[in-house]
Amino acid sequence: MHISEGILSAPVLAGGAVLTTVGTAIGLKKLDYDRIMSVSLLSATFFVASLIHVPLGPGSVHLLLGGLLGLIIGWGAFPAIVVALMLQALFFQYGGIVVLGVNGLIIAGPAVFCGLILHPWLKKNSKQRAIAGFLAGFCSILLSAILMAMALYFSDHGFLKVAGLVLISHLPVMLIEGLITMFVVNFLVKVQPEILSIET
Repeated sequence: MHISEGILSAPVLAGGAVLTTVGTAIGLKKLDYDRIMSVSLLSATFFVASLIHVPLGPGSVHLLLGGLLGLIIGWGAFPAIVVALMLQALFFQYGGIVVLGVNGLIIAGPAVFCGLILHPWLKKNSKQRAIAGFLAGFCSILLSAILMAMALYFSDHGFLKVAGLVLISHLPVMLIEGLITMFVVNFLVKVQPEILSIET
C-alpha cells in the first residue's frame, strides 16, 4: 500500500499531507494517555506486518491490520500508523518522506473510519462482533485500495490501468485481513475485553 516517491503530483501530495496532519492532530488530542502502551504495541504490529510486502508497480501489496487498529484505538490509529510509516521510510526506504502524508491518509483514514463505524457492534452479541471484525479488516483494505487508486489516477490519468490493478490485487488481502481481524477480535473479547473498550 506504500506509494513510492516521484509518482504523485504536487496537489495530491499537498492534499494528503494536510489531511494526514489534521488526522494525526485529532488522534493525538483524543488519545487517552493511559493507552500509550496499546498504541505503541499496535504501531509496532503494523510496522512488522507491513514489512512483508509484494512490490506492485508504483506501490506494494501487504497486510496492514488497519481495521484492527481502528477498532482498538480509533483516532489514535493516525499517529500510530504515521510513526510506523516514517520509520519504514527512514530505515527501509518503503514509500518515502515526501509521500508520507498520502500514504498515511491511504492507510490510517480507512482504519479510523471503519473503527468508528463498527466499534459499537463489538458491544453486541458474538455473531455481530465477528461480523464487525471481518468488515473492519475487509473494508479498511478496500477503502485503502480505492484511495491509493484515486491518488494514482488524479496524479496522472495514465495510471488508470495501474489503479485497476491495485484494486484487483488487493482482493485476497481484503479477505485475509477480514479473517485475521475477526479472529483477533474474538480472542481479545475472551481474554482482555477492556482493550476493545467493551464489557462482557
